[in-house]
Amino acid sequence: MSNGKTQAQGSALAQPIGFSLGRTVVLVVLFVLGALVGAAGALVQGGWFPGGLLLALLGAAGVFHGGARLTGGRAGAVAPAGGWLIAVMLLTASRPEGDFLFGAGLGSYLFLLGGMAVAVMCATLGLPRQPPAPAARLGK
Repeated sequence: MSNGKTQAQGSALAQPIGFSLGRTVVLVVLFVLGALVGAAGALVQGGWFPGGLLLALLGAAGVFHGGARLTGGRAGAVAPAGGWLIAVMLLTASRPEGDFLFGAGLGSYLFLLGGMAVAVMCATLGLPRQPPAPAARLGK
């Protein structure tokens, strides 16, 4: 007797990971968008301290969560988070002349740690999945 599943309908873990050019392009665009949001947030959070910090973190959360919703998976949140992290880390490094973009204030640390926390939250929160059932009502 068969349980109704064919080899192609097996577990998601048993499925081979396929290469999709469209998905790769979307993830690269999300990576670049995350880097842009990180750079813009670095400038905004220091310029208008209380409101700018909140605006920068909300912008980062929007990109991370929006990417996850767009792609339907965690990779959509990880790609912009990676771009954000790289951009922010490059902006925190001091130059040989002694110039740097981030000051050693509370706002800078809140932006760095808060952005990382938002990225982790958006990447680990499970997106609601619909069961692979027919269009019939599930209660019957």
